[in-house]
Amino acid sequence: MFGQSLTRRLSDIQICAGEENWVDTRTVYIGHKEPPSGSEAYIPQKYPDNRIVSSKYTFWNFVPKNLFEQFRRVANFYFLIIFLVQLIIDTPTSPITSGLPLFFVITVTAIKQGYEDWLRHKADNAINQCPVNVVEGGEVVRKQSRKLRVGDVVLMKEDETFPCDLILLSTSREEGTCFVTTASLDGESTCTGLQDTKAFTTEEDFDTLLASIECEQPQPDLYKFVGRINIYSDRNEPIARPLGSENLLLRGATLKNTQHIYAVAIYTGMETKMALNYQSKSQKRSAITVLIRPHPSSVSPLLSVLYLCILISKALINTVLKYVWQADPDRDEPFYNQKTDTERQRHILIRAFTDFLAFMVLFNYIIPVSMYVTVEMQKFLGSYFIMWDDEMFDEELGERAQVNTSDLNEELGQVEYVFTDKTGTLTENNMEFIECCVDGHVYVPQAICNGQVLPGTEELFFRALCLCHTVQVKEEETVDGIKMGLHQGKSTSFYISSSPDEVALVEGMKRSFFSVSVESRFELLEVLTFDSVRRRMSVIVRSRELYLFCKGADSSIFPRVISGKVAQVKARVEHNAVEGLRTLCVAYRKLSVDQYEETCHLLNSAKLALQDRDKKLSEAYDLIEKDFILLGATAVEDRLQDKAADTIESLHKAGMKVWVLTGDKMETAAATCYASKLFRRSTQILELTTKRTEEQSLHEVLFDLSRTVLRQHGTMTRDTFSGLSTDCVDYGLIIDGATLSAVLKPSQEDSSQGNYKEIFLEICRNCSAVLCCRMAPLQKAQIVKLIKASPEHPITLAIGDGANDVSMILEAHVGIGIMGKEGRQAARNSDYAIPKFKHLKKMLLVHGHYYYIRISELVQYFFYKNVAFIFPQFLYQFFCGFSQQPLYDTAYLTLYNISFTSLPILLFSLIEQHINMDILKKDPSLYRDIAKNSLLRWPIFIYWTFLGVFDAVVFFFGAYFLFYNTTFTSNGQMFGNWTFGTLVFTVLVFTVTLKLALDTHYWTWINHFVIWGSLLFFVIFSLLWGGIIWPFLNYQRMYYVFMQMLSSGPAWLSIILLIVTSLLPDVVKKVVSRALWPTTTERIQVSERAHTHTHANHFLIYI
Repeated sequence: MFGQSLTRRLSDIQICAGEENWVDTRTVYIGHKEPPSGSEAYIPQKYPDNRIVSSKYTFWNFVPKNLFEQFRRVANFYFLIIFLVQLIIDTPTSPITSGLPLFFVITVTAIKQGYEDWLRHKADNAINQCPVNVVEGGEVVRKQSRKLRVGDVVLMKEDETFPCDLILLSTSREEGTCFVTTASLDGESTCTGLQDTKAFTTEEDFDTLLASIECEQPQPDLYKFVGRINIYSDRNEPIARPLGSENLLLRGATLKNTQHIYAVAIYTGMETKMALNYQSKSQKRSAITVLIRPHPSSVSPLLSVLYLCILISKALINTVLKYVWQADPDRDEPFYNQKTDTERQRHILIRAFTDFLAFMVLFNYIIPVSMYVTVEMQKFLGSYFIMWDDEMFDEELGERAQVNTSDLNEELGQVEYVFTDKTGTLTENNMEFIECCVDGHVYVPQAICNGQVLPGTEELFFRALCLCHTVQVKEEETVDGIKMGLHQGKSTSFYISSSPDEVALVEGMKRSFFSVSVESRFELLEVLTFDSVRRRMSVIVRSRELYLFCKGADSSIFPRVISGKVAQVKARVEHNAVEGLRTLCVAYRKLSVDQYEETCHLLNSAKLALQDRDKKLSEAYDLIEKDFILLGATAVEDRLQDKAADTIESLHKAGMKVWVLTGDKMETAAATCYASKLFRRSTQILELTTKRTEEQSLHEVLFDLSRTVLRQHGTMTRDTFSGLSTDCVDYGLIIDGATLSAVLKPSQEDSSQGNYKEIFLEICRNCSAVLCCRMAPLQKAQIVKLIKASPEHPITLAIGDGANDVSMILEAHVGIGIMGKEGRQAARNSDYAIPKFKHLKKMLLVHGHYYYIRISELVQYFFYKNVAFIFPQFLYQFFCGFSQQPLYDTAYLTLYNISFTSLPILLFSLIEQHINMDILKKDPSLYRDIAKNSLLRWPIFIYWTFLGVFDAVVFFFGAYFLFYNTTFTSNGQMFGNWTFGTLVFTVLVFTVTLKLALDTHYWTWINHFVIWGSLLFFVIFSLLWGGIIWPFLNYQRMYYVFMQMLSSGPAWLSIILLIVTSLLPDVVKKVVSRALWPTTTERIQVSERAHTHTHANHFLIYI
């Protein structure tokens, strides 16, 4: 039967004729040697050189390209238009007032981007000029890495880094394999081997090698490679051998424990898998990047549009009022404006439009151009606080937290859903062999074998564990910087594998004194590698007989078993799963010689295919791996990471919902969830699993669960419900991958059942925690996408440590990778990388909290100070006949946002700590105070805008009424309009700076220096600007104005009085609200101050 089934399927997976001519493949000639005549047509192909280009600009295109990219931003383009309007028409202010701030922003941004690109150029040159040994004409030639070409044979020595993607040809090791450390790519230590060309060991040998490689075109997938090598000999037909990912050496990996290897370049330069991965990573944008996140109850991205509308309204109102004012013949244009007859006779619409543009220029400062560069600097500099945090440093790994995307800092303070992997994220991924169940009997490691002869089934089971794996023995003393294999100061061998489960099982066999003896050597014939879809692996070995040993998940083994003590083993597997242990089932079958030959033919045909190789291999494995005899099952323990339970509990208290997405079976995952406090003992578990949907229809199960949670919570919303509440039942949901697929893809036959997604989301919203088990990597991303697209649009965070977590990390708003034992691919593709799961607590509750508080204050403060800055200019037009006369001097208009008020808010947004970080860690509920964008909502925004308008009215009318019919100088001289404007501007600068000082809670010497230094700089600048006759100015209207104002006692009194009056409402509001309606944060601030004063008093008493 087996042979017949193989024969029937052979035709389905035969290699198509002419397959090598597909456009999605390439042919590489090793050593650039033509194949023998008559074998195949020699068609030279052009491939890119090996230069790596991560830089964005060149010396020649930096200026035009950078300017083009910067002016693609709406804000910069807007200010460019304003500047051009000032150049074209007669406007009340100098073009310098708009041009200089724009030039400053463009220059600072260009310098920052240019410096970053220079660093990239420097790194590229270091890589591209690295020397490489190339075999040419039987000799070794030393070349620069950038000069490597596809087809070159290179000689690599131990500890050298591979300059491009290579196919291994031969090594210095007898078995033809080599050890590779891929820490810069994915962290895994693997071995790669190719047997067919291992006899070529010298440069002269490779000069005689005639071979070509057919393979797929470059793809970014690090774990996939499809190709075949054709070796030409004296025979007419070339020898064809399959090539897979196990034969590929990736750029950036390092050769270890091998003296030297010979390999051929297959992908070079920007076509290497590493380069393709960096290119394909999409950039995420935070809410502040589009100014403010869209949220139903928060300020929308229309904020800039709103201020633009205010600007247009001001200009329109003033334009209309100007012509209403001039409608009276007595109030027409005065003679001293020197309007020509042509200008007077110009069409009124043209004159009105010109005046409208002039008013736009006059009021355009309400939109803060400098805010955009300040936000960029705040994000960039602020990210270093995460990288410098010593509490997020792991001594074992020697790694600190990394920031790959600084644009998302404030999103860390807005997370509502956390999606986490289990193995390696919540757990240590450090497996320990606990027990095994063989033929219904349970064995622990100490009692497996003490030299005695085991019965047939037991011996076969343990032999299967010793043979069915991909573990390698390594002698190296250190792996990726971590010392291993040390015993009493001496280096000893240890096991390495891409799967920690396999290492645990082999080490368990070693500790139990069971190994394959010399007398019973087994020859490894085939390895049917593990994949996440099959969830099993197999080996074919030969001793005196042919065996197929297979191990894998119970769900993939039990359906393929035809005999054995299934019931007893299944019961033990379920028992171990409930205890939180990871289980694997082991089975075998004997093969006849004919079955083995047909198996080899089937596997070779699939391996040599260049198209759909994975699909054909899967079909071949499916035919081979069946009719098993069950031997038993194993159980290994994966301990929880240190403080993982405390971290999850803190996230719950902070109002976040934690979902665990794992590929493990339900019982194992559920036990881990209880241990990590995701589920509490009082949690009522709701199951949405295949087992339940087999008993009831999916439609009925969903509506039953919906009624259950809604009956308890009623109309409670997500905002009011807390999983930690003692007033209601705490629900936890468990769903498996198969049921999730049905939920996300409802039956089309009965559309009356409605949309299952909405019901599923409603159930999840009322559960404090959700466990998704038996999940494929793509399903993890689908879950995250489903929650992101829900009506509330919550901010999501995904955290994982393995390559199977990359999809959900990229899908979530914030992706965090853990530098774990499953490699570094998750860390490479994440926005942030941390050494351990416990560091997530401080990253969110402390750093995320601070970042959001700081950026919120920065954005609103910028708009506040610009409203207070420009609204007096608007009021002034009512007193100057709408003549577009500026209230402030050109220098003040230019430097207000650049110099006088920029540094204090930048420093505030970098170091402000409204609450001590120790309190933030101890009391996670404080995170709720800033949840759901609470500091950037419309009421708070309107308050800041009102405060700016109020201050502007106080500045203008306060100065106006105090000056009205009053002599301010000792000689009786009256103040002019520039003195009036200077007084208003002085009050403005001092008020907005002192407002920020009142909002500051964390004072250091840097705060004092910057805040008081900014005010001192304004005074000194004003004295110098008006006290010296500057030769480059055509006219100097500010000469001696500032000194004259300061020489007046009433002016001093007015400045102090107006500053106090402006700040008083905000101070009163804070005092009243703290006394009557204090927030949790404000209560803690008060208690902190009381605690500090108490300590100070005790210290004084002690003295």
